[in-house]
Amino acid sequence: MTSGVPSGAFVEPAYHQRSLGDVVPAVAAALGTPLDSTPSGLVLPDAAGYVVFLIDGLGANLLARYAHYAPYLSELLEQQAPGTAGVPSTTATSLTSLGTGLTPGAHGLVGFTSRVPGTNDLLNALLWDRDVDPLEWQPHDTAFARLRAKGVSTTVVNKREFAGSGLTVAAHRGADYVGADKVGERIAAAVLACGQRPALTYLYDGDLDWTGHRYGVASTPWLQQLSMIDAEAEQLREALPISTRLLVVADHGMVDSPPDRRIDVDRHHELRDGVGLIGGEARFRHLYCRGGAVDDVVATWRAFLGDRAEVLTRTDVIARGWFGPVDANVLPRLGDVVVACRDDTAVMSSTDFPYETKLVGLHGSLTPDEMMIPLLVD
Repeated sequence: MTSGVPSGAFVEPAYHQRSLGDVVPAVAAALGTPLDSTPSGLVLPDAAGYVVFLIDGLGANLLARYAHYAPYLSELLEQQAPGTAGVPSTTATSLTSLGTGLTPGAHGLVGFTSRVPGTNDLLNALLWDRDVDPLEWQPHDTAFARLRAKGVSTTVVNKREFAGSGLTVAAHRGADYVGADKVGERIAAAVLACGQRPALTYLYDGDLDWTGHRYGVASTPWLQQLSMIDAEAEQLREALPISTRLLVVADHGMVDSPPDRRIDVDRHHELRDGVGLIGGEARFRHLYCRGGAVDDVVATWRAFLGDRAEVLTRTDVIARGWFGPVDANVLPRLGDVVVACRDDTAVMSSTDFPYETKLVGLHGSLTPDEMMIPLLVD
């Protein structure tokens, strides 16, 4: 099942219907412990327990396109409608939406990198910065914590290195954390966590995303990794009790950006005019402008990029609802200007983000391959 949306078109986030932020509230309702009086548009079958298996980088369109390499997951996809990531379609934003049940404009992780208000520094939301308190950056109770308060056994199973990280605290605090680096460890931990009733267990695997960034989607390593992920998901399902449902989701998809579709702002100096700080990532840039320069920056970037990207002011982006309602403390984290790439275009900075120039697969924007995610129940 593919989105049916042309590759150059954008997919709007399905907040409060079928987005990542709706997953845990829908699970809560299915467990008989609803979090909100107003239910999400996502409805899941009732069960005594749920395991939510998030596969980083597994877009619904990619799964459909390469179904032969993932027979178990693709068969489920044929029977169930996809959902969407939030904006931007990037890991830190998506994992926090899932863990909190909030839209990006509320939880405040609005990109891979975003400005720390009142400074000229960027917060890298994956690596974090010790000077930034994750409890202040994301002060809302997580959906995991709220479920726990209702008596639901709530467990996060993830790599040991992520325990206590800034992103984990911001997105997933309130759940028991089980460090598990290998597939066998993760499956065993999930099965053990399901011994409680009712129970929600969250399981994460980032290997497909890493492979896509390094080699590109449809590369031989990526296709082999997809087959391994498919086997892991099927093995997980077989190991779980019959009374526990498996829900397979993803945080975003991915597109490959070839060298001739990449724009290096450091080779086109007019793109730096009026811009004090560049954030976001290659497919979705936050531009923080010097005083009074917003209109000029918009005009310059629109003229240069043409139909290769959507260039919008912060006000325009908020009006479109890409981040959902934006809290006042989150507002200055958004770029004064936002650049969302179309097709396979990427906006690089070889000076500020040299590592991005080495990546093949990218994500962050609103194309179908990035935004459409599987929501697969078995």
